[in-house]
Amino acid sequence: MKKFLSLIGFLGLLSVSCSDDDDAVVDDMTMAPDPVVYTSGTADFSNYVALGNSLTAGFSDNALFVDGQENSYPNMLAGNFALAGGGAFNIPFMADNLGGATLGGEPILGNRFILSFATGSPLPVPLEGQGATEISNVLSGTFNNVGVPGAKSYHLLAPGYGNLAGVPIGAANPYFARFASSPNTTVLEDAAAQNATFFSLWIGNNDVLGYVAAGGAGTDQSGNLDPSTYGGSDISDVNVVAGSIDGILQTMTANGAKGVIANLPDVTSIPYLTAVPYNPIPLDAATAELVNGAYAAYNGGLAQVQALGLITAEELAQRTISFEAGATNAAVIIDEDLTDLTAVNPALINMRQTTADDFLVLTSSSFIGTLANPADPTSINGVAVPLADQWVLTPEEQATANSALAAYNQVIEALATQYDIAFVDANSLFDGIRESGFPLADGSFVTTDFGTGGGFSLDGVHPSPRGYAILANAHVEAINAKYGSNLPGVNPLDFTGLYLE
Repeated sequence: MKKFLSLIGFLGLLSVSCSDDDDAVVDDMTMAPDPVVYTSGTADFSNYVALGNSLTAGFSDNALFVDGQENSYPNMLAGNFALAGGGAFNIPFMADNLGGATLGGEPILGNRFILSFATGSPLPVPLEGQGATEISNVLSGTFNNVGVPGAKSYHLLAPGYGNLAGVPIGAANPYFARFASSPNTTVLEDAAAQNATFFSLWIGNNDVLGYVAAGGAGTDQSGNLDPSTYGGSDISDVNVVAGSIDGILQTMTANGAKGVIANLPDVTSIPYLTAVPYNPIPLDAATAELVNGAYAAYNGGLAQVQALGLITAEELAQRTISFEAGATNAAVIIDEDLTDLTAVNPALINMRQTTADDFLVLTSSSFIGTLANPADPTSINGVAVPLADQWVLTPEEQATANSALAAYNQVIEALATQYDIAFVDANSLFDGIRESGFPLADGSFVTTDFGTGGGFSLDGVHPSPRGYAILANAHVEAINAKYGSNLPGVNPLDFTGLYLE
């Protein structure tokens, strides 16, 4: 009996012990981690305004449309800011996801691109249909995203930039016309009127990008301080860009607002310039022989002027035209940087074939191989007819663009320091994506490959939603580092690498 009672006592102790352990396990399992408290640090995100161009607006696939605007990097930033006291972020939305627009019922803006497999090879083509956005229907209210597609640095300070009835500098901008507070206001005035507590600025891309997109067909306006004389494809003088950005920052920080500014990525590395190979022309043996025969006199004339010492042996080799049977022949182009020999022989125009150092623009893919004269089957563009300047960015033109870009970036970084705001090195970010890809949490990489890399949209210039997410995170990192905030950023995998139809 005593043994039995002792056993009961032991079992009782065991029962109590097990009960205590069970309670402890249950308590451990039900304890939730402390919620993260997001703070703005020394910044104030309550009223955020974003200034810039198409990259700020969320332009993608060659158009501005609702989904793209929602996936803009400023809208992603605004979502982060909301975790730390940020307020509403109003966007001047287009009417639909087509992206096209009319003015007085007449189409003036095209629809966004989609991939078409109609020819067997995937090519970007505009969506069919007519967009419902009518430019003359001016939106009411104020907008936090004042990114204006097409804007150069000085456009943000240009009175009447959205006035379609009067054009003070360049062409009036239909995107700004939709949400400008008045016909003669400036983008900066509308931004400043909101008394932002925090702002972002990304501007200057178009001051050199227009030149690049036009294959260097514009003019480098270095030394010309009058932007009213610039063409759409010209490179802006660095002092014009510097003065414009300085004026914007002076205005936006006047009431004590904090902000963030980004420098400019290398525009010569975008898919718009790298998607088309330098040697895209296939020829059969008979055609190659025919074309070589047609260029025999030109090549012979070059040899004669080289013998006279008018050009070097290197330039003779550079300018000699030669095709062969195969799928990878280089295109014939006009290169204004070659020695002008037309005074010696009018037939010796500045022609040569492209090399791996040249960039054929994306739009050349649908032009090379077409007929310059429909009645002449031999007038093949890029073969018998040289491509004009607008279709190719030569090494000399690349150097001109990169020189301007470097000067702009030096100014931007200096102004970030002067106004004591956060700085995003977008140039280094995109260099890294181009050289080695951007790693994602699932082990994949975002690259700059056209159509498949996930970083750029189908226009080859503007980021995809996933590309904009990477940009948003770069801004978040710079803001956290500068102001002591702890914003979490976004997950690029939550955003598509390419819009589907």
